[in-house]
Amino acid sequence: MTRQRGFTLVELIVVMVVVGVIAGVMVLQIRPAMQSYLAIRQRANLTSQADAALRRIVAEVHAAVPNSLRYTWASQQAQCIEFVPTEDGGRFRTAADYSDPDKFPAGAGNTMVSDTATTKFDVLTSLGPSVAQGDLIVVGNINRDDAYDAAKVGIVDSVAGQTMAGTHMLARHTITLKAAMTVPAGYDGGRVVVVPHSEPAVTYTCMNPGTDANGTGTGTIYRVTGYTPSTTPWKICPTGPAILVTKVSDCNILYHESEGATQQSGYLQLRLGLADGGEAARLTMGAHVENAP
Repeated sequence: MTRQRGFTLVELIVVMVVVGVIAGVMVLQIRPAMQSYLAIRQRANLTSQADAALRRIVAEVHAAVPNSLRYTWASQQAQCIEFVPTEDGGRFRTAADYSDPDKFPAGAGNTMVSDTATTKFDVLTSLGPSVAQGDLIVVGNINRDDAYDAAKVGIVDSVAGQTMAGTHMLARHTITLKAAMTVPAGYDGGRVVVVPHSEPAVTYTCMNPGTDANGTGTGTIYRVTGYTPSTTPWKICPTGPAILVTKVSDCNILYHESEGATQQSGYLQLRLGLADGGEAARLTMGAHVENAP
């Protein structure tokens, strides 16, 4: 007699029930871990974006014209900051060197001295190839708004290479300006900075920070440039097509422009919060700002 092999319907149902119970228990155990992993990854991504945005702003502020950082308007100082960027700089000739007349003939070289109009001057340090006609020249930005004043900055007409007197190098570069500029009275620092003509000023604006019903940030940080600067700050925070970061839930810009007894440096504190789908990341970054021209 041949024995029948297989399983009964009751056995099948029992197995299905047991497997279902085990699967349910596993889901209850694994689901929180998976959700936690996805949340951590999302927060890490938000943290990375916030960190990159803050570092970008701080890096540009560090490279800006000294003493040019300012709030766009007192009532909106928590969301707007403006500065004059630089692309290069160096040391200019403030006086002739007569220690060796054979190497430096009398009258050679182009100097730029305090409180004197100048149309041509020597740069004693190397400048990069990016310096070109139309770029702006800023010297001795003692008053914060001078770098924004077209009447107090120079405009590059041409940049010449090395100037030689026999075998002796007088200057690495000679810059000719389109119109005469005057070094502020009393300034003897000998430093010149070059501002790109395409970016005479930069404004960072944090617009509409907050969160929507889904827990996603509604704000955006814009990098605004390419406009003609004014000695008068913006009355309304500007926006533009260039976006630094989105999904901003919280932002604050705090600048102390006169830290310490000498008032030669300021302190910038930035706070940025990003949110996406209920997950959030908030970072604070501070940076010392050089104000000595």
